[in-house]
Amino acid sequence: MPVAYSLLTKKTMKILSKEEAKKIIDKVIGFSKADEISVTLSGGRRGNIRYARNTVSTAGESENLSLAVTSGFGKKSGTATINELDDASLEKAVRRAEEIAKLAPENPEYVPNLGPQVYVDSQTFAQATANITPELRAKVAADSIGVCAKNGLTAAGYLEDSSGFTAMGNNKGLFAYNKESQVDFSVTVRTDDGLGSGYALQDFNDVSLLKAKSATEVAAQKARASVKAQALEPGKYTVILEPAAGVDLLQNMMRSMDARNADEGRSFLSKKGGGTRLGEKLFDERVNIYSDPQNPQIPGSPFSGDGRPQEKVYWVEKGVVKNMTYSRYWAEKKGVKSIPPPAGFIMEGGDKSLTEMIKGKVIPIV
Repeated sequence: MPVAYSLLTKKTMKILSKEEAKKIIDKVIGFSKADEISVTLSGGRRGNIRYARNTVSTAGESENLSLAVTSGFGKKSGTATINELDDASLEKAVRRAEEIAKLAPENPEYVPNLGPQVYVDSQTFAQATANITPELRAKVAADSIGVCAKNGLTAAGYLEDSSGFTAMGNNKGLFAYNKESQVDFSVTVRTDDGLGSGYALQDFNDVSLLKAKSATEVAAQKARASVKAQALEPGKYTVILEPAAGVDLLQNMMRSMDARNADEGRSFLSKKGGGTRLGEKLFDERVNIYSDPQNPQIPGSPFSGDGRPQEKVYWVEKGVVKNMTYSRYWAEKKGVKSIPPPAGFIMEGGDKSLTEMIKGKVIPIV
């Protein structure tokens, strides 16, 4: 089935290099009259295409560049943002942040800005993704729609891609820079009678790894197989969750690994009577969950939002809770190392294929 798609030719925003970003941040810092100043500069391009009922419905592309300035006087701080980078605008943003800081109340949980940090190299950027064109997005949609149109099925899908950079610096000597890209594809396939439905998704930082046609074929197979779905009586059943389903469950848990919440009794990691469950075996011994910014398949930013370096961290090892996230304030209060939330996480798996697990005697992880 042909796909109608309007192609726009225009000059796209150039991603600032490390040197260009640092030059701007240093200039902003030079305007400061505050005790502390931190600057975050980010920008990039984002594009998408959406289709439903086997027809493209919307498509677009946008660009953005923004700079945030946070100024501090003692324990008071204020932030101003701007998207114009001429000298007058930059200085105006600094003055505004300082004005806000002077009017702000003191922060009882204030911690000073970080000094220079050492960051690992992380392959979060793929030039192929940055080079995505409207034609490529149209081809992805056409490949997906084609699978369904010739088999009497209906597809509804969405592709979104992004590429850009983030840089930060302060007057204590910290400077961090990272380029990143991402492409996300999802599709829902339904049978024409409305009785069957299937879903598939793929997420990568490198678009060359995206296989929209094969993903749609998987969703189509699910749709056809679910036409004659039967009700099951309530009870306990051994099931195999797809990675997408497993991630939806795990990410909620990973977002709740904060040590302060646990210490204050507001977490599943809180111990009855006080304290946390750090070091306890809460999962099957086959459960190993870790984060690693240098993982080649799931690379993450080498630094967190406040400039702390990201490192390889085991959160759960052989079922035992090994680490929790700590803000700098809470880590100082507890006298431990501060650990930022992970940019992503990996759950180790086995070596059996899905078919082998279905055929064999599956022992569930509980």
